[in-house]
Amino acid sequence: MLKRILITATLAAWAVPSPALAAGPAAAAALAANRASHLQAADLTWNESDVRAVTLTGSSATTTSPGVTVSGSTVTVTEAGTYRFSGSLTSGQIVVNSAGAGLVRIVLNGVTITGGTGALDVVAADEVLVFLQAGTTNRLTDGAASVDGAIASAADLTIAGTGALVVTGTVNDAINVKDGLVVAGGTITATAPDDALRGQDYVIVSGGSVTATAGGDGLKSDDDEDATRGYVAVTGGSVNVTATGDAITGATDVIVNGGTVTAKSGGGSTVTPGETSAKGLKAGVLLAISDGTTTVNASDDGLHSDANLTVDGGSTTIATADDGVHAETAVTIAGGTVGVTKSYEGIEGLKVLISGGSATVTASDDAVNASDPAYGEMQNSPNALIAVTGGTVVASGGTDGLDSNGALTIGGGTLVVTGSATRGGGEGGLDANGALAITGGTLISSGISASTSTLPGSGQGWVSVTFGANQPAGTIVHLATTSGTQIAAYQPAKAFRGVVFSSGQITRGTTYAVRTGGTVSGTAAGGGLYLGGTLSGTQVTTVTAGNR
Repeated sequence: MLKRILITATLAAWAVPSPALAAGPAAAAALAANRASHLQAADLTWNESDVRAVTLTGSSATTTSPGVTVSGSTVTVTEAGTYRFSGSLTSGQIVVNSAGAGLVRIVLNGVTITGGTGALDVVAADEVLVFLQAGTTNRLTDGAASVDGAIASAADLTIAGTGALVVTGTVNDAINVKDGLVVAGGTITATAPDDALRGQDYVIVSGGSVTATAGGDGLKSDDDEDATRGYVAVTGGSVNVTATGDAITGATDVIVNGGTVTAKSGGGSTVTPGETSAKGLKAGVLLAISDGTTTVNASDDGLHSDANLTVDGGSTTIATADDGVHAETAVTIAGGTVGVTKSYEGIEGLKVLISGGSATVTASDDAVNASDPAYGEMQNSPNALIAVTGGTVVASGGTDGLDSNGALTIGGGTLVVTGSATRGGGEGGLDANGALAITGGTLISSGISASTSTLPGSGQGWVSVTFGANQPAGTIVHLATTSGTQIAAYQPAKAFRGVVFSSGQITRGTTYAVRTGGTVSGTAAGGGLYLGGTLSGTQVTTVTAGNR
């Protein structure tokens, strides 16, 4: 299955204020490649004169409407139509068993059902719409004999309206749909010992508000046999998930193209991950974020894909005890903002490709890592690659800033990179087992070692300075022409000894002045780097571009 994965995130630390973010195209393309939503605009309109009323009376129900049968505390809808339910049932349930074609609308008008089994059980139907009447709160709770969930459906199911729905699963799931599940409106609160919302074919949230608390996974789609199904998409509304397992998981795709997503998994970023998957957003094939706001607090990976991951819009903030952004194949950031405030590895994939947007990453190990498990840690992998051709990257690693088991290429964008503040040698701002190439962009790297890799002998000019002693965090370093024009000022938040700078203003073979102290000035580029500005401080040395 060939698909793409997209992610977008925002981080405040060291970030430069930016204008409103434009939505990227990747999520829309992913949605177009998947099975379309079953919901049609006509499903949400009907004639009031066609409504069939059913009153729940505690242990039974009363109605004079066709298409409804009552047997004790079980109310069964037998044909397509619009049915309005009010009242309450104890140890009862609404069953939909409509063998014919057409939509079954269930309008909940202040309903409370405590089921002996499931509270709403769709045995058969062409399609079912659960509509939440304005101004009402509806409560559906299953009983000890429940198998699938408080709401269980063998047909496509939509939840819409402006009322509230509280769904409590006591045995398994809260909402369990064997086909597609769409949430288009309403205020939904779902609690379950296993999964909160499950749609086997897909789960789409396009409106309303979903608050899910799950002992298993929060929002889940698990059809892994059809490449166009098994996806979860948030295109509008708000989703707030607290899950012991994965907060949002799709066997194929997880797509965010609007709305607000707040995901907490496995107890959050202060909890060491265990054997059970407890990721924030997890996709089997594609994780795509092109718009909206996503906030993840995860014990396990914040954003994870078993294949590819692409970010081209939206705003995402991640805190995790494991990897912030992880893809087994490729992480692509082409737009939006990605912010990893806490992580072990910040952004990790076989390939990490950054062409736009901004990524601000804090990691206890490597901030950005291209890793190939087929090769040893110190071997040069022909497959691993970090390539930055645009955007802004602010990367702070406890070990390395940018670490590639293969090549590391910088052809554009703005990069502010810091490596270990306590260890040098094989750890630094830039660390590549393969070739390091700098052909464009603006780069500053610092650490006890600014670069563990051999700086390139061709391409864009660079300067490298190594101080005689470690410099404390907050020390200001200025780079200027020998005639006194400041090129850059830099005030890193971590201790350092070495600094590497490269930009289009550096000419190989030319001598430049290095100063410390004074004040920073110029255009803030992020991460303590300022470009241009007024020169200050005291000159400590000169360096020749292209020479270490």
